Amino acid sequence: MKDKIVNIAVQVLPTAKDKHPYAIVDEAIAEIAASGLNYRVTPFETVIEGPYEEVMRLVEKVQDACYKASADSLMCYIKIQSRAEGNVTISDKMEKYDS
Repeated sequence: MKDKIVNIAVQVLPTAKDKHPYAIVDEAIAEIAASGLNYRVTPFETVIEGPYEEVMRLVEKVQDACYKASADSLMCYIKIQSRAEGNVTISDKMEKYDS
């Protein structure tokens, strides 16, 4: 699985006394954007496409970004889609919906 392309959906739910959660989520998304990996932001989570180990390292960086952006606590939910043979891509699942 290490070398296969997977999709990992990450949802961060930060809380902070002095900052709106959306501002913290924006920092998490900025970390994802800076990674250079393919990703798609949705209203509830962000889906990241890439090699399993690289994406999991990014999930850790996303959590760190939330704390650097003043999160007091954080719930982080991830979902992983992989295949025994072949890769999982965002476009495989979404191309029929893209216009």
